[in-house]
Order: sequence, then structure tokens, then C-alpha cells
Amino acid sequence: MAEKTESVVTPKSQRTKSRLGTYLLTRFFLIIPTVFILVTMVFFLMRLTGDPITASVGGRLPPDELAQRIHEAGYDRPIIVQYVAFLGQVFQGDLGRTTSDNRTITELLATHGTATLELCVYALIIAFIVGIPLGRIAARYRDKWPDAIMRVLAIMFYATPVFFAGLLLKLVFSVQLNLLPISGRATITTRSVLQRIDGYSGILLIDALRTGRWDLISDVLAHAVLPAIALGLLTAGVFLRLVRTNLIGTLSQGYIDAARSRGVAEKRLVKTHAWRPALIPIITVMGMQIALMLGGAVLTETTFEWHGLGFAMQQYLQNRDFVAVQGIVILLSIIVAVTNFIVDVVAAFIDPRVRY
Repeated sequence: MAEKTESVVTPKSQRTKSRLGTYLLTRFFLIIPTVFILVTMVFFLMRLTGDPITASVGGRLPPDELAQRIHEAGYDRPIIVQYVAFLGQVFQGDLGRTTSDNRTITELLATHGTATLELCVYALIIAFIVGIPLGRIAARYRDKWPDAIMRVLAIMFYATPVFFAGLLLKLVFSVQLNLLPISGRATITTRSVLQRIDGYSGILLIDALRTGRWDLISDVLAHAVLPAIALGLLTAGVFLRLVRTNLIGTLSQGYIDAARSRGVAEKRLVKTHAWRPALIPIITVMGMQIALMLGGAVLTETTFEWHGLGFAMQQYLQNRDFVAVQGIVILLSIIVAVTNFIVDVVAAFIDPRVRY
């Protein structure tokens, strides 16, 4: 009998692993066409305004010199020829050089990308700490006064523009109370110390932790508080509403009513029985919210002079440097595609139904 059971269970386990592997491989290879489509769209949309040389320095050069620079850069060739050449450069990891300050795009992305990454991690931590617990409270006390307060907070968080929240936070905590820095990622002294350490990563908190100096760590964290709150509360409002809605839907299921009738406490119902089934749509939307967070980082970084990709893109847009903007948008597109893949992987491990 034991042998019979083993012969039945083993193939089923193998089929489950096979389906999981097939699902993950499929989702991984979908990154390639997704990024390809996004890169193609960025290229042609940027070319709708003309060539980058004319857009950047067209009004400051005589016509003959401008024509020479356009020819040297290859922007006078047919658009399809430019597109094929551009794809060849992208596959080789060469995204070109900026037209305003002649920096390589890879250097630009490496310099400013770590700052944006650090800000998004801080904001996600704020979103998780605020949005998920408040959403669980709202679901547990549905249609009671705690639920009403949480719904109002969710609307406020989500509806308040990031730049307005940033300015308000700066006015209160930096100008009036003088508790936190008004802008930047760290003081000049802290940055100069961190940039001299071996293996400088550009993620200031990690670099400060490596030094072991509390004054540097506290300075980096103090500068991160207001930008993280301004960007994180926007996503926290979405998480709050999402957690509340999905938990309420799960708590209305029959197996929850059966557990409730057996005298299981409401707190245990939410924590043990209802939370995990409600995670799948939450995780899926969280992936999309990270993409929106990258968009919000542009306004946040500009408001707080946080020198990340958003701040750099705003500066290059003012200079009409479309090559730089194109490179930044391509990197953000890749980040969004990879993030969605990671979300799919997590969802597949949490709920086996996703694999089928």
C-alpha cells in the first residue's frame, strides 16, 4: 500500500515542479519582448521632435556647424537606419553620450541610479509600514469608526500630489520646526567622507554603515526621512485600500464563517486564516505601484534636490538633451519589467493556482 501511494504522489510532485519551472521560464522570457517594445517606443517618440542635436543646441550654433554635427552623429540618415544602429548599440551596452555635457549614458545611469534605488527602497518601507497595518485594521473593523478614519487617510495619501506633500513636509519639519534637513541626500562633509572610502557604492546608507560612524549614518537617514515619507505615503494609500478590500472579500468566505462559528477570535481570523489568501492581488498590484513610484520619484527628487534619475531627467529635459532622457527612460522600463517578473515569481510560490 505504501508503494502504491508513493507511485501516485511522486509523479504529481514532478508535474507540479514542471509547471512551476515552465511558468517561471515563460515569464522570464516575456521580459525580452516587453523591453524591446518599450525601447522601440522610446526611440521613435523621441524622434518625433526631430534630431537630438538640433533640439539641444540648435539655437546656439551656426547652420553649417549644426549640419556638420548632425552628420557626424548620424542623425541625417533614414530613421530606420538610425533605429537599427541604435539597437546594435543597445545590445552592446552602449546607450550613447549626452549632447549637453558629453557624458556616457552608462556613467549617468550608474551615478544617479543608485540614488533613485535608495529613495524607492526607503519609500517602500514607509508604504509597507503605514499601508498594510492600517489596511488590516480597516478590514477588521469594517464600517466602524476605525475603518472610516483609515478610508479618509487612504484618500488623503493617494490624492495629495507628491510635490505638494514634499513642500508641506519641508515647511513644517525643516522651516518651522528645524528638525530635519530641507534638501539633498547628505551634507557636503558626509558626502566627501563617503566618496573617499574604498568600494564606494553610491548607496549612501550602505557606505555610511561600512564606516561604522554614527554621525554619518544619522546624517544620511535624516536627509532621507522627508523624501521617503512624501513618496511612500502615496503608495501607502493604495496599499491601505487594497489590503482592506481584499481582506474584507476573504473574510466573507464560507470557511471564515465556519471558523468564526467555532469561536475563533477575529484577530486570529485576520492574521491566520484570511491574510495569506488575500496576498495574491495585493502582491500583483504592488508590482505596478513600484512602476508608479518610479514616476513619482521624478517629482520627489526635484522637490528635495535628491540627485537621482528623476532629478537628472528633469535637468536634461530643460536642456532638451533627449539622448540622456532616452537612456533614463530605457533603464526605468527595464526596472519595471524585471520588477513585474519578480512579482510573478513571488505570487507563484505563494499561490500554486497562479502557475496554471
